[in-house]
Amino acid sequence: MRLGAFADHVHILVGLRATHAVSDLVRELKKSSSSWAAERYAKFGWQRGYAAFSVGWREIPAVTKYIAGQAEHHRVLTSDDELRSLLEEHGIDYDPAYFE
Repeated sequence: MRLGAFADHVHILVGLRATHAVSDLVRELKKSSSSWAAERYAKFGWQRGYAAFSVGWREIPAVTKYIAGQAEHHRVLTSDDELRSLLEEHGIDYDPAYFE
């Protein structure tokens, strides 16, 4: 598992069994972390949605490195711009309201 947080988003690299749903993981993560974060950050709140991508085991080292380099990476490209680019590159429809 690898976790990396930036000012407005979190990256988590986690292995899931085929019997586990990403939506259940995200729901439980948000639920269990909300009180802790709200006590420490006055304006904390989770957004409505999330993005999830699957990667093969060969990509794990590159994804781990990517997560570790968030601060440097987002000096060049905002997280919103990067996510839009990924979604469009892979032909994934999305609701632009998530970016407002």
